[in-house]
Amino acid sequence: MKWNTQSETVDVVIIGAGAAGGVLAQELSEAGLRVVVLEAGPLRDPQRDFASDELSMQCLGWQDTRLVDGRHPLTMGHNNSGWGVGGGTQHFTGVFLRFHESDFKTRSIDGVGEDWPIHYKDLEPYYSRIEKEIAVSGPRHFPWGNFRGPYPYPERDPLSPNAYLFQRGCESLGIRSVTAPLAILSAPFEGRPPCINRGFCQQGCMPNAKFSTLIQHIPKAVQAGATVLTDSRVTQIETGPDGMAAAVLFVKKGVEYRQKAKLVIVSAYAVETPRLLLNSANSRHPDGLANSSGWVGKALMTHSSHDVYAKFEEEVRLYKGTPVLATTQEFYETDRSRGFARGYSLHAHGTRPLAFAQGIVKTGNSPVWGAPLREAMLDYNFYGRATLVGEVLPQEHNCVTLSGEKDAFGLPRAKVSFSYGENDIKLIEHAVSSMESILQAAGGTPEFVVPDTAHLMGGCRMGNDPSRSVTNSFGQTHDIPNLFVCDASLFVTSSGVNPTNTVMALAARTADYIVSEII
Repeated sequence: MKWNTQSETVDVVIIGAGAAGGVLAQELSEAGLRVVVLEAGPLRDPQRDFASDELSMQCLGWQDTRLVDGRHPLTMGHNNSGWGVGGGTQHFTGVFLRFHESDFKTRSIDGVGEDWPIHYKDLEPYYSRIEKEIAVSGPRHFPWGNFRGPYPYPERDPLSPNAYLFQRGCESLGIRSVTAPLAILSAPFEGRPPCINRGFCQQGCMPNAKFSTLIQHIPKAVQAGATVLTDSRVTQIETGPDGMAAAVLFVKKGVEYRQKAKLVIVSAYAVETPRLLLNSANSRHPDGLANSSGWVGKALMTHSSHDVYAKFEEEVRLYKGTPVLATTQEFYETDRSRGFARGYSLHAHGTRPLAFAQGIVKTGNSPVWGAPLREAMLDYNFYGRATLVGEVLPQEHNCVTLSGEKDAFGLPRAKVSFSYGENDIKLIEHAVSSMESILQAAGGTPEFVVPDTAHLMGGCRMGNDPSRSVTNSFGQTHDIPNLFVCDASLFVTSSGVNPTNTVMALAARTADYIVSEII
C-alpha cells in the first residue's frame, strides 16, 4: 500500500508496534484490511543494532522523561517500557506463562481486586494459538493453573548454574519447580536458530532465537500489505463531528502529519496509552477520549519484583545462560494462613554485572556503596539470585495523570503515582522469606534484598459497566465505538505472572472481533 497521509482513509491505524500492536498488525493486514502502524521509536536490525553490552542497550527502553510520585515511586524506563518496533519484546526475558483461572475472578473468589469481564476459557484458544505461532518451549508437564502442557517445543536444556541451584533449593524444601516456559527456541523454527545460552536476552537477541514482534509479527504484517512508520510520535487522536475517532496526528522528522482511519487502536502501553487519551481531550470529550467514566489512567498496577541475592562457596556466574530458566508457582493461589490474598511466582533469574551493581546499591535501608560495593562486585561470580513476580492489587489512586511539565512536542508529560497497599507489602515480605529459604537450602547465604518492580498494567481497564471501566472485553471503548485500546492497560488485575502471553492473547482475540464484527 502506498502511504498518503493527506488523502487516504485507511481501515485501521495502530499506535505502537509492541507485543499487542504487532499481533494486531499481522492479523488485521492478513485479513485484507489496510493497516498503518505508527511507532515512536526506530526500526532495528538485530544483527546490526543489538549489542552484547548492558550500557548501550539501555536504548531499548522508553527514552522520554516520566514523572513519578507516591509512597513507592516506580522506576521508569528499560525495566517496563520498550522503545522501537517490537516494544518491550525486544528486551524482555522471554518468560511466557498463562494466567490462572482465578486471576480473572479475584473479587468473586478471594474478595479482593475486581473481576474481569472475561473468563480463562475466553483466552484459552488464543493462548494456544500464540504459543504455537511463536514456538514456545516448555516442560511436558506444567503443574499449576489450567494449562498443564505440553508446550509446542521441548523445554530448554541445559539450564544455567543459577537455575540448577534454584531447583536444588526447591527440591530440598519440597517445593515443586520446573523449567520455565519461554518464547525462546529450543530447536530451529522458521529459519531461526535455537538458543545457545549467550545470556543477553535483555539486551536484544542478536541471533533471533528469542521471539519479538520485531522479527515475527511486524515482518509478516508488512508482507501482507501493512505500512509501518517508525520515528513517528503520535500527539493526538482527532474525533469528527459525530464524536467518532477520525484521524491521528503524528510528528515525523519535525513535520506534523494526519492519518485518517475508520478505526483507531491504541497499543502504546500502560503509561503512554492513557496519556494519549488524556492529551486528546476536545470540546466534545473535555476530560479526554473514552473517559466519561473518569477511569482513564486509574488503577495502574505493577508487579512487585524484589530480588534476593545469596552468596555461594562455588561459582554461580549469573551471566551464564538465558536469564530465567527455572520457576515455581507453589505460592500462586490464595492461602489465608499467610495473612494476605493472592500470590506470586518465583524465578531463578540471572543478571549481568552492571544490573547486579545497580540493584545492590538500592538494598533496603542501608544501600551498598564504596568499599562494600567493590567487595561485592569482586565476588559477583559467587552470587545466586531469585526474583519475585508478585501480584499487586488494583487501587484507584495508583494512576497516570498529566503533569504541568511539557515535552519536546509541547505535550504534558505523564505523571505516574504509585503506592503499595497493605496486602501487597505482606505478600512481598512472604515472598522474600520464601526466596531466602530456597537459596539457603541450596547452600547459599542471603546477603542482599533489592526492592524492585517490573511490568506495568492497567490504566484503561476493561469491564461491563461503562461507569467503572474504559473498554468492553474486546478493548472497544465504551464512549467511542471505533476507538480501541489493546495492550496491558486493559488489565483489571495484575496476576502473579509475567504479562506478555496474556497481552498477545488479548490482541489476537481483539483482532478476531474487529474482523468479524466491526469492519
